[in-house]
Amino acid sequence: MIQLKKTLSAHHTADFKSIAKKEISLIDASLLPLQQGLSLSSYVGKAPFSVIILNATEHVASLDVKTGIFYTGIIAGCSCSDDPSPTDEQNEYCELLFRINKETGETEVILLDFIL
Repeated sequence: MIQLKKTLSAHHTADFKSIAKKEISLIDASLLPLQQGLSLSSYVGKAPFSVIILNATEHVASLDVKTGIFYTGIIAGCSCSDDPSPTDEQNEYCELLFRINKETGETEVILLDFIL
């Protein structure tokens, strides 16, 4: 379960974007829908992802933080023993919405549709 309590506490402060960016960056990438967000490659790479905060919208029960996530994907060969193609990394981008419950800090992550 993802919890973004520091981000929630920082809302309406000057440090909101930097705190949200740092807290989101610490989330284990396997907990995010990055695989589903791939558009140019086959598998999520091992390189760390980076975050930009696009906006935040406050609702009665939640705080929605829209983010842009930059990460790498891998274009893999056929994995045959005689396959000469090296593993190729490709830059990827997707937008994720972090919906933070205002009472508990529990966070739902939603992959947003994004068309280049």
